[in-house]
Amino acid sequence: MVANAWIVLPAVLIAGALIGASGIGGVLMVPLLTRLGDVPLPQAIAASSLAFALPALVALGPLKRQRTLAAQCIPLLGGALIGAAIGALLVYRLPGAALMVGVTALVLFAGIRGLMATTRSTAHEVPDAKALGTTAWIALGVIVGIGSALTGTGGPVLVLPLLLLLRQPVLLAVVAAQAIQLPVALASSVVHAMAGRLDWPLAALCGALLLAGSLAGQRAASGLDPRQLQRLVSGLLLAVGGWFVWLLVA
Repeated sequence: MVANAWIVLPAVLIAGALIGASGIGGVLMVPLLTRLGDVPLPQAIAASSLAFALPALVALGPLKRQRTLAAQCIPLLGGALIGAAIGALLVYRLPGAALMVGVTALVLFAGIRGLMATTRSTAHEVPDAKALGTTAWIALGVIVGIGSALTGTGGPVLVLPLLLLLRQPVLLAVVAAQAIQLPVALASSVVHAMAGRLDWPLAALCGALLLAGSLAGQRAASGLDPRQLQRLVSGLLLAVGGWFVWLLVA
């Protein structure tokens, strides 16, 4: 099913733990499957898209405890549903490498900015910006959906840095990152399945591992306060950005 399973499958489990802890982690899936598992890129993107649905279902639990924040994300989810379907249709038509350059720059910039923010004293913190309107949430969802489906990254790695750059509260950004996974996974998976690109056994195996890892990661991160959470998210963004740079130059 996948080459080098002895290293790929544990790495997928770790990716799931990162998804559960912060929403980030899905970005590792496609590189792991293509670079280490020798899975063709279209099949890797398709399998990853469906696999993200299981940890996305796990995220629904914490969202119930953040009903007010989750309600703010509804327009985002609608936009992501549309954008992911469009992105999945465009997988073969747009240069993924060019898109990854932009994603890498965005992720690194957001990670650096987030870490700088956590080093400021409370008295000098920059206040959160004005809440986004419905139109802005929908537009953001479409953009994230398209980019996520094109790169097989699941959604959080795009929506988190964008919301942090827009100076939205970090807890809202994490809730949005957790919530956006399901519409992106469902919409892109339907398109891939209709196109015959979906390897169902591979997607099911990856989904089960992501689910197990996500449950563990969610429990590990449950005791973090907002400042610790922002440090975690920012550090992961920088790590992912470095990973993307390596993939681009390798």
